Amino acid sequence: MAMRIRELAVQAGTTTRTLRYYEAQGLLPAGRSANGYRVYDEHHVRLVREIRSLQAIGFSLQDVRPFVECLLAGHESGDDCPASVDVYHRKLAYLDRHIAELRDVRDRLSERLADLGDAPPPRCELLPTGPESDTRGDKQ
Repeated sequence: MAMRIRELAVQAGTTTRTLRYYEAQGLLPAGRSANGYRVYDEHHVRLVREIRSLQAIGFSLQDVRPFVECLLAGHESGDDCPASVDVYHRKLAYLDRHIAELRDVRDRLSERLADLGDAPPPRCELLPTGPESDTRGDKQ
């Protein structure tokens, strides 16, 4: 079933602007009708849904490219190609590194709070600021 860009946007749950952007990035090849309109089919709906689902879990469009290429090569799933699996491994390693960094920051914050113990928080009065305040401490 042939469809135009607006129909594809509705079926894929996105906007025509996004579809044009995907096309400009080389992720969404479009056929053209005799009058020059873009022509899509159900395969394109699947392609756009794959792109959007991967983006929803934090993949960049560059990360998505191997999955799209895998689908365009005729595979049933974007996960069926080694390049796609490599992206999964790289993304997982990236997340593991960042989780470790965040745990380290959390541990350091916990240590600082523990060092404060049960003492009440220190009082800190802000010094007045602005043209009315005198930095020497005496009023004129």
